[in-house]
Amino acid sequence: MRHRIFHLDLEGPFPDKWQLAGFAMGCFWGAERLFWQTPGVKMTAVGYCGGRTPSPTYENVCTGQTGHAETVRIHYAPDEISFDKLVKIFFENHDPTQYHRQGNDIGSQYRSVIFYTNEHQRKTAEKMWIGYDRLMTLHGFGPVQTEIEPLTNFFLAEANHQQYLAQNPNGYCGLGGTGVNCPLPEDVPASGQQYNQSNA
Repeated sequence: MRHRIFHLDLEGPFPDKWQLAGFAMGCFWGAERLFWQTPGVKMTAVGYCGGRTPSPTYENVCTGQTGHAETVRIHYAPDEISFDKLVKIFFENHDPTQYHRQGNDIGSQYRSVIFYTNEHQRKTAEKMWIGYDRLMTLHGFGPVQTEIEPLTNFFLAEANHQQYLAQNPNGYCGLGGTGVNCPLPEDVPASGQQYNQSNA
């Protein structure tokens, strides 16, 4: 399959200098458009990640029984956009305090997840999670429910879901932020708080 915006094969090959990450933030249609419009992002693809069932289908995932989240896999140029800027975009464009849902999209497939591929990404995501969790509480929201997991066993979604909003410009997009700005890691004050998966 070829990308409708970047005109590259969804499976590559890609330049070694590009880095890889994944974000789940509700329905993947709007999330993919958000990232393909982000300067420095060189490739996007939607799929299913974080689950138990091999080679899931959209129908399987929508049952909530496979454990997968609707995910956008991105390749980005780190000399053009840093991982922390991507995490900031992620947090600010959905409500990470909702558990297994985004608005009217309800189910574990719509949960909030940052999928990392190296230790720098993991540590960055955890520090920003701590800072945003603190800010969301100060603004009267609940605790941040975002999970932080390694990006493994990503399964491409079916062709009709890839770049869906390029095919259907007026199609459904469930993205919506809270209006709370996410601090970058250098702006997160030191504290004794640590990210723990049980917090999410």
